[in-house]
Amino acid sequence: MMSVVHRLAAGWLLDHLTFINQCGYEVCDSFARPGGVALNTSVMSTGDCHHTSNFAATATSRDGSIPGPGDVVEAELKTAKTRYVFREEFFDISKPHIAVASEEQLCQGCPELSLTEIKANSNREEHQEGTKSGIGDSVASARKKRKRKCVFNQGELDALEYHSKVRKLIWEGTWRLVQEGLKSGFLHRNTAEVSCRKNVGPGHTDCGLAELCEMAKQFLAVNESDHQAVHVLDDETSIPEQDLLSCVTENSSNCAKIVVLMGQKYLVPPKSSFLLSDISCLQPLMNCKYLQALEFTTPLLPGKGNLMSNKKKYDVIVIDPPWENKSLKRSNRYSYLSSWQIKQIPVPALAAPNCLVVTWVTNRQKHLRFVKDELYPHWSVKTLAEWHWVKITRAGEFVLPLDSLHKKPYEVLVLGRVQGDIKEALRKSEDVLPVPEHKLIVSIPCSLHSHKPPLTAVLAEFIKPDVECLELFARNLQPGWTSWGNEVLKFQHIDYFTLLQNKN
Repeated sequence: MMSVVHRLAAGWLLDHLTFINQCGYEVCDSFARPGGVALNTSVMSTGDCHHTSNFAATATSRDGSIPGPGDVVEAELKTAKTRYVFREEFFDISKPHIAVASEEQLCQGCPELSLTEIKANSNREEHQEGTKSGIGDSVASARKKRKRKCVFNQGELDALEYHSKVRKLIWEGTWRLVQEGLKSGFLHRNTAEVSCRKNVGPGHTDCGLAELCEMAKQFLAVNESDHQAVHVLDDETSIPEQDLLSCVTENSSNCAKIVVLMGQKYLVPPKSSFLLSDISCLQPLMNCKYLQALEFTTPLLPGKGNLMSNKKKYDVIVIDPPWENKSLKRSNRYSYLSSWQIKQIPVPALAAPNCLVVTWVTNRQKHLRFVKDELYPHWSVKTLAEWHWVKITRAGEFVLPLDSLHKKPYEVLVLGRVQGDIKEALRKSEDVLPVPEHKLIVSIPCSLHSHKPPLTAVLAEFIKPDVECLELFARNLQPGWTSWGNEVLKFQHIDYFTLLQNKN
């Protein structure tokens, strides 16, 4: 399952859509011939948090009536595979969000600009954005943008200085990867002209996952010794919301499962697990033990009972914090965490020795400095590298002007490793390449807000195979990973997928 289209010294060109569709969204459903016994094995209902029920065979006679006690119904069970694919239109980014002059396009090469010239370009881009910002902006706010004086605050000056240092690396590396994508046909120069599809998302796509997590705080606390830390999805049982929100849910099968939560359906890919909760309810993740994660594939050997006391540790932890910013405060659309709250995330308790920690950072220098100077030292993580995710269109252009002041076509990833036992770190780093100081991850972004590209393939050469991977503040699931967040199922909603075909 690879998402890498091209790999060069500068970095990787990724195909995010193909990665999602290779995750194995095939739902196995056992059913009977007409007149037989029908057994639904694909849907786990958790619609009523006050009622727990088990799946049972639903028998029907040939005339459609439900047989009574003593009736005998014979059936020949068959298995169908229902395949889902992610909706292609969410990756149909054919044109830049803001048009740029021809001399500023990626294909024209990277012009050498001084910091003063970059400031001038940024101010011009902001003026253009203000005059064209009819969408979502009132006339008054657009005028306010146009009238703004050419004065930068300290945060903007810091961002411009950082940008001046990385812009050449980003421009030239992206250009090389785009050229490879154009040669192979993955990218197409003419798509900007012929595409006219609109990125229209589904209407109601979740049941208020964050609100549900808030409601879960009212549930009675359970005794850790009496409560299972992992619930494995199977074909016989369903679990109520209380259990879904108080333990890690795992799909250990080779098929996808459908979870019904408050009347909404979510696809869970094979070999994945998740915890739906907010930051105040992380204990189930902390309680995960190796035995419970392995008991369905590895028998308990004599004398190995001590496995039950081994808490699961993760070799890779990817974090996408909800960073605080002024626009979020004003809009009140999304919850955010302060720097102090982010520091309280128990990464040291979750991380294995030499764990690779990757943190997504916005383009605010305040946040980047915080991660490198405060957060990572607090977690005993040594900073190793800064990578950049560059967003392009299907035609191979930046989605936003590279020198735009407030909105850049790139985001930052800060990579580091947990410091600890030197011998253990050396053992775990054997046969693993050192993390390079700078790399680019170039991809067509999903139009859904904050749907980050997968890092599985690009991190593979810097970690050992078959390691435990964890994503914090996740909004989607992927095979081989444990995912946590108060919207961890958001992009798993079945409305984001298309039913492709049935296989008998």
